[in-house]
Amino acid sequence: MPRSFAQVDVFTSTPYLGNPVAVVLDGDGLSTEEMQRFAHWTNLSETTFVLESDVADYRARIFTTARELPFAGHPTLGTCHAWLQAGGVPASADVIVQECEAGLIPIRRTVDGLAFAAPPLLRGGPVEESLVSHVCRVLGVERAAVLDASWADNGPGWVAVLLGSASEVLALSPAYVDLDVGVAGFHPDGVLEVRAFFPKDGATAEDPVTGSLNASLAGWLLESGRVTAPYLAHQGTALGRAGRVHVTQADGEIWIAGGTVTCVSGEVVL
Repeated sequence: MPRSFAQVDVFTSTPYLGNPVAVVLDGDGLSTEEMQRFAHWTNLSETTFVLESDVADYRARIFTTARELPFAGHPTLGTCHAWLQAGGVPASADVIVQECEAGLIPIRRTVDGLAFAAPPLLRGGPVEESLVSHVCRVLGVERAAVLDASWADNGPGWVAVLLGSASEVLALSPAYVDLDVGVAGFHPDGVLEVRAFFPKDGATAEDPVTGSLNASLAGWLLESGRVTAPYLAHQGTALGRAGRVHVTQADGEIWIAGGTVTCVSGEVVL
């Protein structure tokens, strides 16, 4: 049957410079297998399906090409954008609430675009030295190049490493990674440069702009005193994208914001 569909570019206000997410706006009645098959077909990093919710404004199920995720950042913002554009009306004028496997995610409108409240980490804290050494090998850097490393798992199981500069981050060209690795380093003006690598189909893939990683990075870097909020992160530079992630902190919560723009709209048959 025909179902409303949108493809939204996230963490940009200029089409085709951010990270796209496919959104099926009326996913009720689809089986998990049907959702996964369609997500595999889109071949995007994530595809979401919007369903009715008894506890939130809507429910989102989030799929990569291979599996379902409890939470992901750019799909959260892209799904909210598509839901609002399709006529969705939140119960509260101040906040939109998305239900997903990770729980209830508050989303609000800001001057920097839609923003989600960073969910709690499933796993944080220092990374064992043997794994840091392994990450260095897959990234092709010396151990001394890594200033710090931390688990940054808030759904996707990121291992985060901090390098000495943005130029070091942009110079990376890993041949193969066998785990989800987020890498960050600061520009001289204080802007954070972020890259996200993960294995896909036996090769290394790079995500253009990653909300979940930026959310967990923010918690780590703010707690360690390496950065203060608000701050700006760039991502996608090495891929010819221009992702812009705005990080703020209010009332003890970290908020991750960015622009959203619809690039494709219509119907899909599912």
